[in-house]
Amino acid sequence: MTEHTKVEKSRRTIFQEYSEAFVVAVILAIIIRAFLVQAFKIPSSSMEPTLLVGDHILVNKFIYGVRVPFTDMRWPEFKTPQRGDVIVFVYPEDRAKDFIKRVVAVGGDTIEIRDKNVLVNGKLVRDPKVRHLDNAVIPGNMNPRDNLAQVKVPDGALFVMGDNRDYSHDSRFWGFVSVEDVKGEAFMIYYSAGSFPGIRWKRLFSIIR
Repeated sequence: MTEHTKVEKSRRTIFQEYSEAFVVAVILAIIIRAFLVQAFKIPSSSMEPTLLVGDHILVNKFIYGVRVPFTDMRWPEFKTPQRGDVIVFVYPEDRAKDFIKRVVAVGGDTIEIRDKNVLVNGKLVRDPKVRHLDNAVIPGNMNPRDNLAQVKVPDGALFVMGDNRDYSHDSRFWGFVSVEDVKGEAFMIYYSAGSFPGIRWKRLFSIIR
């Protein structure tokens, strides 16, 4: 075997190794994105102050279980969505879009809103993460933003709202989210940047609560 042949063989071996490593990396990335963790970017202010426009977040797709194809089963299901969870889900009115909101009520709960005050199962819910920026109170017969008649959440469904209550398009307007349409629970901000002053260093790798 000539020196030239050895060099060519060595080059082919290196190329093959890099190609195999690349293919494995792509497959792993696909598996991670499909079943474990997915990244999203926050485009609106509906979850402020918890999430800001320009936050890049990670969503745990594993915690609620991965849906088994052609069935209604999820496996493994560590927990079901709970009140207070920040979730990413398929937007019911446009299934090509993903929305992010906070779970306020789950299947079997009753929810009512009186002058911006949220009552779940007849009890007032006080959440320090929620904010109201508009002092006006809209009557329920005009708009459900601030006043909503008592309604029961169906089994297998969720009632979700944005933390920026006066500027969030959520279950008050378009109804319930099916648990089957939940993609996962948001758990970390891994990057954040705004128009000014740029990178929000204090928000990097912060836990979403």
